[in-house]
Amino acid sequence: MTGTAAPFVADDYRARMERAARSAAEAGLAGLLVAPGPDLVWLTGYAPTAVTERLTLLVLAPGQDPVLVVPTLEAPDAAKAAGASALILRDWTDGKDPYAATAALLGADGRFGISDNAWAMHLLGLQKALPGTSYASLTEALPMLRAVKDPAELELLAAAGAAADATFEEIRKVPFGGRRESEVAADLADLLRRFGHSQVDFTIVASGPNGANPHHEVGDRVIERGDMVVLDFGGLKDGYGSDTSRTVHVGEPTDEERRVHDLVRAAQEAGFRAVRPGVPCQEVDRAARAVIAGAGYGEYFIHRTGHGIGVTTHEPPYMIEGEEQPLVPGMCFSVEPGVYLPGRFGVRIEDIVTVTKDGGRRLNDTTREMVIVD
Repeated sequence: MTGTAAPFVADDYRARMERAARSAAEAGLAGLLVAPGPDLVWLTGYAPTAVTERLTLLVLAPGQDPVLVVPTLEAPDAAKAAGASALILRDWTDGKDPYAATAALLGADGRFGISDNAWAMHLLGLQKALPGTSYASLTEALPMLRAVKDPAELELLAAAGAAADATFEEIRKVPFGGRRESEVAADLADLLRRFGHSQVDFTIVASGPNGANPHHEVGDRVIERGDMVVLDFGGLKDGYGSDTSRTVHVGEPTDEERRVHDLVRAAQEAGFRAVRPGVPCQEVDRAARAVIAGAGYGEYFIHRTGHGIGVTTHEPPYMIEGEEQPLVPGMCFSVEPGVYLPGRFGVRIEDIVTVTKDGGRRLNDTTREMVIVD
């Protein structure tokens, strides 16, 4: 399970850019300005080797050819991107004004969506060049831009999920008791890479009382017999993300530990069962949360039920109260309820789920039952 295959070709990127431009127009925007980052990779296949103070910006507008503004010294690399033939490259040299060059591509008084991670100096430079323009972050203006995956993307996400599953099947075989959290985390990272991940984003190993912190930073605590251990790990394989959580126990659990684990498993199942087209995202959160609250543990479920995943491991849509965005076939997101008892232990169970035409499909298939480790 290795390799860094890029399955997308220029026509795929052309279709994405055309769809993005249409979505911008439907949202009342004059166009989109996309800085280096996940949106640029998704739209063009181009990821600069280094992001510097020099302006790189993709300009998309309805009825216009896509234009990628790049520094001259980086133009050869940009021209090699998989989507380069679907756009126009416009380079600028040091000593010239990149904002004037970009302003010539924009309307003098339009409202534009701009990448969340665009540098402030670049946004301010554009505003100075075009004082009549205004801007909205892409997350605000087009939160669903990358949310619905095509079949090829779903295949890559499924492969990333399978690699994460293979990692869990191996990690459950290693010794836990008497080892530091950091040692088990290193094992997780090594396994993710062995099963094809090019990038490891996180390897949470939260043992005993540390498990009550959902985003515990791995430390030097020695894992003890009798500990509950939350494992949460993922990254990118062939450009698409994995993210899964399982909670294991070192030796036999207490009745309470088993009861809480069973509760979280039931909540996770309820969240999964709520997934179907047309259902608002918040209903997934409500379904999982109702199970935990009904058992008297509601105050200990302290985060949203899920987040989207794609070319990044966290992106829209979010499974949270107040999010009324309807689920659409092709959306992919986590379903990950948890219970966190301060000073004692925590439990989280997480799968990536994709919306199908009549329900949902899990992209993680390892057991959700209590796993006993040594």
